[in-house]
Amino acid sequence: MATLLGRRRGLDTEASSALAAALDDPIFELLPLKNLPDQIPHLPDRARVSVTASPAKGIDATLDWAVRLQGDGFRAIPHLSARMIRDRATLAGLLDVAREGALTHAFIVGGDADEPGEYLDGLSLLQAMDELGHPFTTLGCPGYPQGHPHIPDDALESALHDKARYVDHVTTQMDFDVKAIAAWVHRERDAGLRPDVVVGVPGVADPQKLLSIAARIGVKDAKRFLVKNLRFVTGLAKSGGFYKPIAFVEGIAPLLADPDARVTGFHLYTFNAVAATEDWRQSTLESLTR
Repeated sequence: MATLLGRRRGLDTEASSALAAALDDPIFELLPLKNLPDQIPHLPDRARVSVTASPAKGIDATLDWAVRLQGDGFRAIPHLSARMIRDRATLAGLLDVAREGALTHAFIVGGDADEPGEYLDGLSLLQAMDELGHPFTTLGCPGYPQGHPHIPDDALESALHDKARYVDHVTTQMDFDVKAIAAWVHRERDAGLRPDVVVGVPGVADPQKLLSIAARIGVKDAKRFLVKNLRFVTGLAKSGGFYKPIAFVEGIAPLLADPDARVTGFHLYTFNAVAATEDWRQSTLESLTR
């Protein structure tokens, strides 16, 4: 029912079609927690699945899960966290694991480890991977449309453009402000940023589960999320406890339809609640394509 949806939400045919295409093959982000195995049956066949790097679990857990998911027929994307990789020998070992596991896509982040090793940021890790040689045909890194709580904007900008030569796409960190994301995309394109942009989409969230997961990832991350997204948490309380990103993805749809923006898809932050996010995705797709 793309035309009906378009009339209701103000989407034209091109935007509705672009939105449907993005929702048809998103990236599902999973956290390497105890309930990760319970999420796998709810993933669509051959889904792209991103596995985060948690300081509490270690980088090996991320690679182990990515290799297992790849072997099960998914397209796995491990997060390689620079500050969690001790040294060049450790990195070489991780790349060997990825190579043996037939992994072809990775996402490079700086990370939050309090006692970093040899690599202090994503750029230094990307440079080292380039020197060593790696098995990945596709690499991604994060972008921050509304800034980073601990990194100045000019340093973020410089690092992003330095990393651009090594990566194929930039994924926006979880955000809820469509206008800020659109302004950031256009500003970065004007500044010459070449990689595709993938928009991070907060999945269907139950606040109790969200806060529980945030606490288990680490207090630093939980605090960051709450401070940055106070409106989101307040909105959850007002809406009866569940957030559904329909208005957000419809707001992004014009960017998806704009060839100059080169926004190519969605990264779904599932909070390890894949069933709820997948139900929402399927029902939204049905309304767009019926």
